[in-house]
Amino acid sequence: MVKFFPFSQKQLQTLNWWCAGSKYSAKNGIICDGAVRSGKTLCMSLSFVFWAFYAFNDTSFALCGKTISSLRRNVVTPMIPMLKSLGFNVTEKISKNMLEIQRGSVKNRFYIFGGRDESSASLIQGMTLGGVLFDEVALMPRSFVEQALARCSLEGSRFWFNCNPEHPFHWFYNEWIKKADEKNMLYLHFTMDDNPSLSPKIKSRYQKLYTGAFYERFVEGKWVAADGLVYPMFSPEKHIKTADSFSEYYLSCDYGTVNPFSLGLWGKGDDGWYRVNEYYHSSREKGVQLTDEEYYGHLKELVGDKSITALIVDPSAASFIETVRRHGEFTVIKAENDVLNGINRVCMALKQNEIFISPVCTDTIREFSIYRWDNDIKRDAPKKENDHAMDDIRYFVNTVLDMRSDDCAFSIAVERM
Repeated sequence: MVKFFPFSQKQLQTLNWWCAGSKYSAKNGIICDGAVRSGKTLCMSLSFVFWAFYAFNDTSFALCGKTISSLRRNVVTPMIPMLKSLGFNVTEKISKNMLEIQRGSVKNRFYIFGGRDESSASLIQGMTLGGVLFDEVALMPRSFVEQALARCSLEGSRFWFNCNPEHPFHWFYNEWIKKADEKNMLYLHFTMDDNPSLSPKIKSRYQKLYTGAFYERFVEGKWVAADGLVYPMFSPEKHIKTADSFSEYYLSCDYGTVNPFSLGLWGKGDDGWYRVNEYYHSSREKGVQLTDEEYYGHLKELVGDKSITALIVDPSAASFIETVRRHGEFTVIKAENDVLNGINRVCMALKQNEIFISPVCTDTIREFSIYRWDNDIKRDAPKKENDHAMDDIRYFVNTVLDMRSDDCAFSIAVERM
C-alpha cells in the first residue's frame, strides 16, 4: 500500500498547473528549484505523467537525469508504485531504458536518458517528443538540455525542470530561472516546509548536515557563491585527537612531482576513521624532486608492518600507480574524483564526526585552516593552493566512506583492482 501525505500548496500547484481552468495552463513549462527533500521531485514526475496522458496518446516522452542509475533511484523507482496504485499499468523495459505506461485506452512511452557530459547530447538526437522532464537539470551540460528541448516539436509539447541550486553564475539559473517570465515558464521555489511528509526531527537533521554555501543552497534553497574557508566546520578541539587501536588501515594519496605529494595513513577506530600519520613532500620548498620509486620507499616507511586494505590514489597518477602495482604489495583503487561532491562529503564527515586527525599530521592541520574557495572565477572551485592533503582526504572520504556503506559495491571495487 502506497502512503500519500497531504500535499502542500506548492506541491498542488506543481501537480495541477497545466489543468484546464488553471491560470498557468498556457505556460510552456514549469521550473521547480529549492532545498533538498522539499518534495518537488515526486510531485513533478507524477504531474508530468498525468499531463502526458491528458494531452497525448501513443507518444514518446523523455525522462532525463545526470545518469540513468540516479534517475531510476530518484524518479522512476518511487514513481512506479504510486502510478500503479492510481490505476496505471506500468511496464519497465530495462534493455531499452523505457517505461511503457497505460491507463484505459491511452498508452505512452517514456524513454530514460542520462545527461552526464557533452557527449550525451547525441543520445537523444533524432527523437520526436511530446515533452521532457529534467531531474536535477543544474547537473547536466547545456548542450544535452538544449538538444532534448529541440526534440519537443509536437504541438502542445512542454518542458519540466527541477534542481537544487548551484552557484549564481550557472547557465541554467541565468538562462531559465532569471528569464522564466520571458520564456513563459511557471517558476516555483521550494523549501523543506513545502514537504508535509518531513517531520521537524528530520528537518533539523538536514539543517545540521550542512554549513556555509552548502547550507544556503541545500537547506535554504539559494543560488549563492561559495566563499571563505572550504571547511569552516573543522575544529581543532573536536577533530584533532588520537586513538589507542585500529581494526583496519588504508592509505590515500594525492600525487605530485613539482607540486606537493601528500600521503595519509588512515586507521579505523571505535568511533570513526583517524588520519594516523602522513608523509608530505613539496619539491619547490625543499628543492629536491623525488622519483616514483623514492615516493614508494616513503610509503613503505609510513606503513611499517601494518596490513593495508588498499591505497586510494589520485586517478591521474598513472606512473605512480604503475610503480605501486609493479611491486605487488598493495591493492590500488583509483579515487572517486568529483571535486564538489567530494567536498560536500568531507563536510558531512566532519560535521558527523566520522573522521579525525592525529596531531602529528601538521600539514593537514595547516591546510584545513587556509583552504579557501576561489572567488575570482565564475564557477564553484577551491583555490589551487594549499590543497594537497585536502585532495587526498577527499579521495579517502569520497571513496572509502561511501563505498564501505555498501559492502557489496566495495567488495566488487576491490576485486577489480
